[in-house]
Amino acid sequence: MSGAQHAITIRPALAQDLPQVLTFIRELAVYEHLEHQVVATEADLKMALFGPRPYAEVVFACLDGVPVGFALFFHNFSTFLGRPGIYLEDLFVRPEARGVGVGKRLLAWLARTALERGCGRLDWAVLNWNEPSIGFYRSLGAMAVDEWTTFRLTGAALQRVARETPS
Repeated sequence: MSGAQHAITIRPALAQDLPQVLTFIRELAVYEHLEHQVVATEADLKMALFGPRPYAEVVFACLDGVPVGFALFFHNFSTFLGRPGIYLEDLFVRPEARGVGVGKRLLAWLARTALERGCGRLDWAVLNWNEPSIGFYRSLGAMAVDEWTTFRLTGAALQRVARETPS
């Protein structure tokens, strides 16, 4: 596929696009060897993305109007900058659409959106074995933040800590 032969566009996902959003999430999980962790349903996504308090946003990257990739993101906040940021939770481009500028267009859209919204930065994480993505991100000028370690509470540990902490 040549990017010059195809129009690459970015558009927000709509509620009727939830099946496509979930399909992209599952395809990303397969690529990352994490498909066993996907428990999200369309109902979960509908509430999280389009409910009374949306927690995240999704945009599609389209080739000639057909979605071939997506980005799911939300706002975070930097106390040091005193400004919001955008955290890119997921970015995925189908293998057959890679190499024509789709991922770069998604990241450019996110960078412009961050600036338009007054954000001070755009952050994301990448699995340390994903050399193609790491190389791509570095080619854009992104820097690894190696001095930080991500921690996560989930499942039983999350519930246990919540019970132990006075409200």
